[in-house]
Amino acid sequence: MQSKLSIKRRPQVDDAHLPDSLPVTLRQVLARRGVGHQDELELGVKGLLHFSALTDLDKACLRIAKAIEEQQHICIVGDFDADGATSTALLMLALPEFGARRVSYLVPNRFNDGYGLTPKLVQAAAADDSQLIITVDNGIAAHQGVDTATELGIDVIVTDHHLQGAELPKAFAIVNPNRDDCSFASKNLAGVGVAFYLLLGLRAYYRQQGHSAAAVNVAQWLDLVALGTVADVVSLDYNNRILVQQGLARIKAGRCRPGILALLQQAGRDPKKLQATDLGFTVGPRINAAGRLDDIQIGIECLLSNDPVQVEQLAQRLDGLNRERRSTEQSMQQDAQQFLAELSFAEQQLPPVLTLHRDNWHQGVIGILAGRVKEQVYRPVIAFANADQGVVKGSARSVPGVHMRDLLERVYTLAPDTITAFGGHAMAAGLTVPRAQLAEFERVLQEVAQDWIDDSVLQQVLWSDGELSNDELCLNFAETLAHAGPWGQGFAEPLFDGLFRVIQQRIVGEKHLKLVLQPEHGGDTLDAIAFNVDTSVWPDHQCQQVHIAYKLQPNEFRGRVSLQMLVEYIKTA
Repeated sequence: MQSKLSIKRRPQVDDAHLPDSLPVTLRQVLARRGVGHQDELELGVKGLLHFSALTDLDKACLRIAKAIEEQQHICIVGDFDADGATSTALLMLALPEFGARRVSYLVPNRFNDGYGLTPKLVQAAAADDSQLIITVDNGIAAHQGVDTATELGIDVIVTDHHLQGAELPKAFAIVNPNRDDCSFASKNLAGVGVAFYLLLGLRAYYRQQGHSAAAVNVAQWLDLVALGTVADVVSLDYNNRILVQQGLARIKAGRCRPGILALLQQAGRDPKKLQATDLGFTVGPRINAAGRLDDIQIGIECLLSNDPVQVEQLAQRLDGLNRERRSTEQSMQQDAQQFLAELSFAEQQLPPVLTLHRDNWHQGVIGILAGRVKEQVYRPVIAFANADQGVVKGSARSVPGVHMRDLLERVYTLAPDTITAFGGHAMAAGLTVPRAQLAEFERVLQEVAQDWIDDSVLQQVLWSDGELSNDELCLNFAETLAHAGPWGQGFAEPLFDGLFRVIQQRIVGEKHLKLVLQPEHGGDTLDAIAFNVDTSVWPDHQCQQVHIAYKLQPNEFRGRVSLQMLVEYIKTA
């Protein structure tokens, strides 16, 4: 649990545009998260932005239609995370329904191949007689890969969502809402969202042609779109909330890929009660574990297969890899804690960006490690692991207000010898540094960070939606909140705060604090749980009253649903 953070209450905003039929508190919650019109409460597919605003989409669809008509070999080139896996599976399933007979996929191996469409991967596609390459969730920086493909007479369609560099690769078509000349209103599509929009454009093309392929139901794959969108932690703007809500509805109804159901079963989750966050905490990590520790192909095949026996075996294998990933991560976290202790800095003396490196760290898990340490020290963190050919691979995680990719670009501009490759987003990025240049990279990085990062950005604030009345502290209101989602990145689940009397407190499962609380001004007692507390502080039997920040959640146990407060912050009042 964090103790070095402050709670601030979100200011009141105008919510007159939202219907009076909604509870007052929920109206404020939604308005504060940018819901600007009551139509945005409807999460039906009719609300989706039109594909026509995506630059190059028409061009891409014409080329794919030509490839299908001439039965050219189409090769999908994916990425080794859950977004890349769902994107790859999506096109592998959909293109044959549009009539493609020769479709295959290649995904780089994190450890041997590097990221994205490399010349090596293009040569493998050429050796397999590919005539068209479609990248998913990568390609916006693949200048060499695209040039190699062109030399070999292979057209490349890039579909990606990562930020572009100074120049675009010379591909046949580039569909990316984040290219500078694209007017598509949502810049938050995940890679799988871009691939889905490609299919919407392809279906529209066939409709114009009066072709039978116009009957393909692309909505059948929204389960994959929802999974990739949540797993990639992109912002849930209105457009993405529609995609996620529609995909969730399919999974809850059991009308989804068998692999998703099998992975939920491995995680002990009931599909009928699925929330968006479950995709991020259960299914996504199991698919990601394949790319982190072994080969993402295991995850892709799990999503593609219709064979119940094979699906079950693959889901079990992914679950096993996820356990292994957790164990590896745990030992790396212990190293990181030792590293922090050795720094012997007081928190205010930590550098603005923390860099961590150990020779024995696993390349596949450094991103998770960087994220965990970032949560602890609340500042950008880059974790490095050794790779082949005298380089180290780094994975960076940032905090709001520090644009990680731009920060790395500035370092690269000032000291180009210190970075051989980099890319990513505001909140997460990857990079490769020559091992001999690591100390110089860190020196320039800290110089840039001192200029760029204001101390105020590194003060962690929990934003509360205020205090709930005793009447709102009930199961009915918790269920109303749950149904108002999907909640997630950029559309934060409601968080409330208040003073409560402590009736009971005890530790369960080694380090979780189970509480029975009563509102300050009386009322019914409430069950609460705070995960991963500091057991040198809690339980504190002298403590009579606490100030907590909490989420209100329905909790099902042995078939009975009750109200539970999920405590994010606790302090003796």
